[in-house]
Amino acid sequence: MVFCSQIGLHFKILLTMKYLTCFFILLYAFIDNSSAQETVFDPSYTLWYEQPAEEWEEALPVGNGRLGAMIFGRFDEERIQLNEETYWTGGPYSTVVEGGYKYLPEIQEYIFKGKPLEAHRLFGRHLMAYPVEQQKYQSSADLFLFFENGSEIRDYKRWLDLKTGIVHVEYRDGDILYKREIFSSAPDQAIIIRLSSDKKNKISFRAQLRGVRNLAHSNYATDYFRMDAVGSDALMVNGKSADYLGVEGKIRYRVQLKALNEEGEMRTEGTFLVVDNADAVTLCIVAATNFVSYNDVSADQIERVDDYLRKIAGKSYDDIRSAAVLDYRSFFDRVELDLPYSENSYLPTDKRMIALENNTDHSLAALAYNFGRYILISSSRPGTQPANLQGIWNEDMNPSWDSKYTTNINTEMNYWAVESANLSECAEPLITMVKELTDQGSEVAREHYGAGGWVFHQNTDIWRVAAPMDGPTWGTFTTGGAWLTTHLWEHYLYTLDRDYLRDVYPVIKGSVEFFMDFLVEHPNGKWLVTNPSNSPENPPDGPGYSYFFDEVTGMYYFTTICYGSTIDMQILHDLFGYYIKAAEILGKDMFFAEEVRLARQRLVPPLVGSDGTLQEWTEDYGQLEDKHRHFSHLYGLYPGNIISVKKTPELIDACKAVLEQRGDGGTGFSRGWKMALWARLYDGNRSYRIFKGYIKEQAYPQLFAKCYTPLQVDGTLGVCAGISEMLVQSHEGVIHLLPALPDEWDKGKFSGVCVRGGFELSFEWEKNKITDAKIISRAGETCTIKIGSDCQILTSGRRIRKKEIADGIFEFETDAGTLYNIEIE
Repeated sequence: MVFCSQIGLHFKILLTMKYLTCFFILLYAFIDNSSAQETVFDPSYTLWYEQPAEEWEEALPVGNGRLGAMIFGRFDEERIQLNEETYWTGGPYSTVVEGGYKYLPEIQEYIFKGKPLEAHRLFGRHLMAYPVEQQKYQSSADLFLFFENGSEIRDYKRWLDLKTGIVHVEYRDGDILYKREIFSSAPDQAIIIRLSSDKKNKISFRAQLRGVRNLAHSNYATDYFRMDAVGSDALMVNGKSADYLGVEGKIRYRVQLKALNEEGEMRTEGTFLVVDNADAVTLCIVAATNFVSYNDVSADQIERVDDYLRKIAGKSYDDIRSAAVLDYRSFFDRVELDLPYSENSYLPTDKRMIALENNTDHSLAALAYNFGRYILISSSRPGTQPANLQGIWNEDMNPSWDSKYTTNINTEMNYWAVESANLSECAEPLITMVKELTDQGSEVAREHYGAGGWVFHQNTDIWRVAAPMDGPTWGTFTTGGAWLTTHLWEHYLYTLDRDYLRDVYPVIKGSVEFFMDFLVEHPNGKWLVTNPSNSPENPPDGPGYSYFFDEVTGMYYFTTICYGSTIDMQILHDLFGYYIKAAEILGKDMFFAEEVRLARQRLVPPLVGSDGTLQEWTEDYGQLEDKHRHFSHLYGLYPGNIISVKKTPELIDACKAVLEQRGDGGTGFSRGWKMALWARLYDGNRSYRIFKGYIKEQAYPQLFAKCYTPLQVDGTLGVCAGISEMLVQSHEGVIHLLPALPDEWDKGKFSGVCVRGGFELSFEWEKNKITDAKIISRAGETCTIKIGSDCQILTSGRRIRKKEIADGIFEFETDAGTLYNIEIE
């Protein structure tokens, strides 16, 4: 790929062209001052750099949902870090503590009497999981490629093409042009590396496939790996997972590399693969574990690897590449977002991000949106595990927060955009995980709370443990599972698939059953509340709350334990509401649904505190951390559907007061959430301002989000959802186009985006007004939409009658599978 050193000149020429916003931009660049090469480069779909990655956090990711790799792009000692999504510490285990429910009444009494520290201690002794922590996601291997380059390395560039899912590396050494292509193939379940040059017999290197050990915690050393050569053309690593927290490491794994050279010589020397003077080399990496499910590790990892290699044997590189790209594009090409570009749009991505603060570059938001879709496709496919805190990419044997599933915001945020981004199938791993959590979740409900149904808290791992973990400060979040079930319902709202709804109905009902047992009456005799409860990770400032030495964590810290946190009440308001609707749709459990309806009416409503902010707790407590990263009490505004400008105008100032108090800073995930919250308040300019701050302070050069410092995907995917929410909303039964459009995004195009009700939309705007729109009705439902302009509805040239509602809203009837054109008058 070639990038122009004379971009300024060519951009000025482009400015005079009629089709300024055309999808492909033709750039010209001069190589070696003697030849010109043409290439296609779209700044909304390409991340590129003029130097290799120095740190793992700068590497470029590839993934097929199961296998991930981070590519550094070095020209002397290349490192490609590898992950297989089921390589975790430990094995199937349970954290359920029997008989904890016996202490629940005493805990509840302490909380109601304003004695949170006493409640915290009792909960910590009797209701916490054992072990109190969970298992860790692991790094599988590293591939190192050692090159003997000359001293004339120049014209270096590396890039990720989001349209193909391929990472490229290209540079010149003297007069030789070297190229690499790396991708993770879903059809062939392999990571493929292609090395070539523009001259014959110039590919020479030594390769070593290395295992990874937990160097920081050698006392865990019950894991092992063994590195071996296989014949003259292959390398492999075999290993076992570590015992951790008293749980035996039961994962067995194999990572194997198979090389195919074109000309030249190839051999193995010890644990090295040596290639001399080849024209090109293709490296195929496959990996597998013995993991079958959260309670079954009976597979044969060796047989799996052999099967992958058998299936790919005999295929040409071009065939493997074509199949992988075709598969990837079947997901990625469904949606396009184009925003105006500028001269800065063609800068290397790291420099482009720095320049955004003081320069116009609207298409960087389109790039962030598209990168989010890429990450979701690459880390969450049907049949895989859900995307964890780091997706599927992790180099550390002791990753931050274990790189597991944190469900007091992070895992949910990973999937906020999955339906609107037309990636409905990619939600399947999350939906499956929720089903699996009901196993131990039902045991926790019974033993920890004396309740029916199932419950899940703020974290789980691949083994689907469900009991409170970390400590009472975090573990008293009983609505983690209820929050996850909202994703099950959202999937239905977007697809209107009744067979699917029948399948997940018992999961939703089981969550409701738990809370119908768990809710207790508030001392005022009017409300029903959760007790114990917390507002995730945020300590109240009120009577009885103070820092103390916690015997569970061994730290001087605070407690968050309370009753009836606002987020609990809002999540349950949503849960009970959509359960009632699901029961009605399916004609099930009408008597129980009526009991749920009556209980829903008694949940604590949103309250405004004495300082004018929306209360985070039922009590009007203050904030010990007034810039806290979470916005838990604004769940009802986003992603929930309880508070809105239209339904609850009396609460909007209180919501804005919270947002103003906590500011626009914070972690990557916090900023993605704020973007969506301000979008629901119809303030696109504020959302865009937060996006710019995110790019400046909380995004790595390849647009992975930071959680202050650790790399995570939640912010990446939260920003993706926030951008979508700025351009289209559908949560209140109306498709609202451009609800929070920033003034600067005066024109653009959004194609293939999905909304609730089973509709797929494509629309364009100019001068901040819709100029064209198309709607595909997948389910044949009534379409209710707000466009902001007079229009006609046509299908197959025939005009469709529309009914005006109010406030620029109209509706019209649709037929399933039919395309409707909206012509602006």
